[in-house]
Amino acid sequence: MNLARLDLNLVVALRALLEERNVTRAGQRVGLSQPAMSAALARLRRHFGDDLLARAGAHYELTALGRVLLDRTSTAYDLLERLFASQAHFDPAKESREFRLMASDYAVAVFGTELARVVHEEAPGIRLRFSQTPPTVVDDTANLLSAADGLLMPHGVISDFPATDLYGDRWVFIVSEDHPGLGDRLTRADLARLPWVTYQRTYDSPAVRQLGMLGIEPRVEVSVDSFQLLPLLVAGTRRIALVQARLARLLAPLAAVRVVTPPYEAVPLREALWWHPVHTHDAAHIWLRETAARVAGHMTEN
Repeated sequence: MNLARLDLNLVVALRALLEERNVTRAGQRVGLSQPAMSAALARLRRHFGDDLLARAGAHYELTALGRVLLDRTSTAYDLLERLFASQAHFDPAKESREFRLMASDYAVAVFGTELARVVHEEAPGIRLRFSQTPPTVVDDTANLLSAADGLLMPHGVISDFPATDLYGDRWVFIVSEDHPGLGDRLTRADLARLPWVTYQRTYDSPAVRQLGMLGIEPRVEVSVDSFQLLPLLVAGTRRIALVQARLARLLAPLAAVRVVTPPYEAVPLREALWWHPVHTHDAAHIWLRETAARVAGHMTEN
C-alpha cells in the first residue's frame, strides 16, 4: 500500500461508519452529506475488498473484517489526532488543553496529587485526567499509549518505549496493629500461613514475580482493585498485605495498621513516566515530562 496516495480523511469516515453502522448517522457525525458518506463507504469497500457493513434486515452489521478494523481504526484515529495536534512551541501559562495519564491509584496518590498541584499553580488552563491502568497494558502497550499522553508505571512491567524516571519506592508489609501472634517481624513461614489482601493487579510486577521465585504462594482471602483500600482491609484482621512504603506512610492515619519489613530483600520499585514515541519532540509533552521530573526531584528519598 502506498500511504502517500491514501486520503487520510477516509480514516475519519471509516471510524464513524464502523461505530455508527449507519451511513446517514455517520455522515451527520463528521459533517458530510449522505451521498458524500456513501461515496466514502464505496471507496473504503474498494480499498479493503470487503463490504465492511453488511445489511441485515433494516440495519447494518459489521463484517468479520469490519469488527477487526473497529478497534484498529479507533487507535489510528487517536494517534493521528495527537500527531497533528503536536506543537513546536508551548506556553503553559497561556495554553488550554487536557493531558490524559494512565496510572494506578497508588501513583496518583503519592505523585499525581503533587503534579496536579504544580500544574494548577503554573498552568491554569491545563487539565489532567488520570485513568486507571487497564489490564491489557502489557499485551497492548502501543495501542494504549497511542490514545494517551503518558503512563505512570514502574520499570520491569513494560519496555521498549521511551520513559522518564521519576522516583523510587520500596515494598513493605502492613498488618493490623492488634494482630494476634505477630511481633515486630514477619517470617517467610508467616507469609505462607497468614491470609493475604492483594491488589487485583492489572499487570505482573517484579515484586509479585519475586514472591514466586522465593517459593511463596500467597493465600489470598481478599483482592481489590485499589492499593489504597489495602490498609482498611487489613485493620482488625489477621490478614497481611504487600504495599508501597510511600503509600503506607500516606495512609497511616486512615487505618489501625503497622508497617513490617519483608523477611527477604524485596526488589525496589522505580516509577517512571512512559510515552508513545509520537510525543517525543512535541513541545507540550516535553513540558509535561519536564514538569513531572521536576516534581519527582523534590520528593524525599524513601
